[in-house]
Amino acid sequence: MSAVAVVEALTEKGHEVLAVGIRRDGSWRLADPVERPLVAEGREAFLEMPSGVLRAGADRHRFDVAFPVLHGPYGEDGTVQGMFEMAGVPYVGSGVVGSAVAMDKDIAKRLFRDAGLAISPFVTIRAGGFSDDPAGITAKVRAELGYPVFVKPAELGSSVGISRADDDGSFKDGVLEALRHGDKVLVEQEVRGREIEVAVLEGPRSSLPGEIVVAGWYTYDAKYQDDATTLLVPAPLSEPATAAVRELAGRAFTALECRGLARVDFFYEEDGRGFVINEINTMPGFTPKSMFPMMWAATGMPYSDLCDELVSLALEA
Repeated sequence: MSAVAVVEALTEKGHEVLAVGIRRDGSWRLADPVERPLVAEGREAFLEMPSGVLRAGADRHRFDVAFPVLHGPYGEDGTVQGMFEMAGVPYVGSGVVGSAVAMDKDIAKRLFRDAGLAISPFVTIRAGGFSDDPAGITAKVRAELGYPVFVKPAELGSSVGISRADDDGSFKDGVLEALRHGDKVLVEQEVRGREIEVAVLEGPRSSLPGEIVVAGWYTYDAKYQDDATTLLVPAPLSEPATAAVRELAGRAFTALECRGLARVDFFYEEDGRGFVINEINTMPGFTPKSMFPMMWAATGMPYSDLCDELVSLALEA
């Protein structure tokens, strides 16, 4: 859905767009930009090194900018960004470093902390350490964080593999579930606050914030399937709070060496620590009804202008 919207917006702005899809086996195939939804069923394609030419059969396509509308591992973690770097191809979004550190929640939280941003207390668990001493690690989490905690894979997104633990038993189950998705797990003390997000562009320039209103916590189903989840754009915050969170989002963007764009997610403890940063997404959802474009639209930049601006930023990088 995001890719379809980006293709349409860039075409509207006069760009010639070549749609390429990546299949589950890792192969690249051309996608017909007229079809809805886009399906990677065309000719197999690959990126030549070091020329940066896209080959599809006998055809050779040169392009000015890559717009990797990809989420999660292999798309948002610095790997495809490194490939574009080796090919000398400008691309939308953060570079290798910014993409990689934003994807790793453990490293990102340490960088946020060093930048003076409020974070939730956390413990990082490695697969080997947990298998060697599950009781000891459980006792450490109970003593340092207390319950409830959130247990999540350190290098994944979209709330996949995340669970909320209220006691030792659910904590151990949560760690085992998170370890199914990687060998490093982040355990965070629960933050009770409003969920506030800010969209950031190169500069950094921060949008008006938005708010997610959801019953319970923001699970995968709540993000993508629950009609009861409400998105408020702009967020109903006071002017001082709005200014504060926009400034904090810019600082977070800089702290993680981000580039191009990012969505910065906070919890807002109105009677406590104020804004507590949760994470950064370097390629957030990108349909016109996704939070990142909605926040920029509320700030005065419509969707097609936003896509065009991101291409311009990639060319300038």
